[in-house]
Amino acid sequence: MITFPNCKINIGLNILNKREDGFHNLETVFYPLPLTDALEIIETRQHLNSESILFTTSGLEIAADTNSNICVKAFQLLKSQFPMLPGVLMHLHKVIPSGAGLGGGSADGAFALRMINKKFNLGLTEEKLIQLAASLGSDCPFFIINKPCFASGRGELLEEIPIDLSNFKILLVNPGIHIDTATAFKDVNPKVSGKSIKEIIKEPIANWKEQLTNDFEKGIFAKHQVIEKIKNALYDNGAIYASMSGSGSTLYGIFEKDKKITAAFPPHYFIKELLC
Repeated sequence: MITFPNCKINIGLNILNKREDGFHNLETVFYPLPLTDALEIIETRQHLNSESILFTTSGLEIAADTNSNICVKAFQLLKSQFPMLPGVLMHLHKVIPSGAGLGGGSADGAFALRMINKKFNLGLTEEKLIQLAASLGSDCPFFIINKPCFASGRGELLEEIPIDLSNFKILLVNPGIHIDTATAFKDVNPKVSGKSIKEIIKEPIANWKEQLTNDFEKGIFAKHQVIEKIKNALYDNGAIYASMSGSGSTLYGIFEKDKKITAAFPPHYFIKELLC
């Protein structure tokens, strides 16, 4: 069985306060995009390690050790609840850049849960899958729903919203700078914004530039000026709205579908133009 975990962008991101558990309360909008990894799971009866899984990867490099990959953790989580699960061969082909604010790792973990549930007829409801996904990572529950959502709490409280960008195209630009999320949080001064993102996104996209912000941008732009330059270049090329996604380092611009984008970026940048 094979599935294709997709990425997301954050439309606005406000860090509201730090919680007693060490996490932060935030608000953002998650919007899914059709840039995908590929994840395959095959049942096997051959002798594997004590974890009953052989995990391999291809495509873009993944910084973490394969044994600690979120897909392996997803399998181990379900194996702990369903000991009868057979051994599996799992292969992940990585297309979504890691550490890029696009949620690629979170998507891989959530899609692994969904696929194992389906392949082995575990009978887990969407609600239960969301609960399990939350234990893998704050962004993972979103990819169980995988529809535009307003997110709050630490990102796991989700409310589907009627936002549709299908009349636009999105340009993703990633300069290959890995941003550590935990470090990025240290450079943010939490505050409660006067107007919720949920209200702002109801307005025309042309109004977003002056109202929608990503609280990670200030600290990350100060350390990596090249990331700020990408955002400026997107606006210079006619983006209606441009922002960093998540804790970066990917920037995106929302453009009219027929807009010709002439921005020139270095050849080692990851650049992808997508129709929503």
